Amino acid sequence: MPDPSITAPLFKYLGSVDYESTWRAMQRFTDERDERTRDQIWCLEHKPVFTLGMNGKPEHILAAGDIPVVQIDRGGQVTYHGPGQLVVYTLLDLRRHQRSVRELVMALEATVINTVADWGVHAEADRSAPGVYVAGSKLASVGLRIRRGCAYHGLAFNVAMDLQPFQRINPCGYQGLQVVDLKTLGVMSSVSAVAHALAYRLLEAFGLSTEPEWDLTATPVLAHTR
Repeated sequence: MPDPSITAPLFKYLGSVDYESTWRAMQRFTDERDERTRDQIWCLEHKPVFTLGMNGKPEHILAAGDIPVVQIDRGGQVTYHGPGQLVVYTLLDLRRHQRSVRELVMALEATVINTVADWGVHAEADRSAPGVYVAGSKLASVGLRIRRGCAYHGLAFNVAMDLQPFQRINPCGYQGLQVVDLKTLGVMSSVSAVAHALAYRLLEAFGLSTEPEWDLTATPVLAHTR
């Protein structure tokens, strides 16, 4: 049985941070962790950036313009990150939680679906195209990498953002896919408030009946919590 002191993840709110340095910090954390390292959930926003998955097709980037494109090591095609989007990086030992990759994807989708239901928004998942949708428009995307049995990358949840950059790409590789955020759906909330609401639902999705523990002084550098 896992040690109860490390089963529940530590949540870190990082604010607005650079994409590439945060990605490298996730890699370091994953490479240097061991079976006693506590899981972490990083909640943050990124400055404008397009990210292209390992097998992503460059032709899905229609007109990047002045927004940088970063080829990264998650699955999936191209997506956009920018201010007003809650990004949730799930640094989880899947063996500890006895979860498959598919089960982690479903847990993240359920987390978003149950979070927005609290605001009266009906959202759903699509088994043929991972993510969360409202009336066919994409509200949240999921992209993961598994290394040494541990997950990183995670979830991008549109809260209150400029959606125009999504028109410069085929989001997640789907031509004409519409994208939506909570603000457009009539939910007025900050990224920070959504992060704190989502934390409860994420713990529920993992069957953990505990209060989220937050480290509000965190920065996106390698810092093991044992």
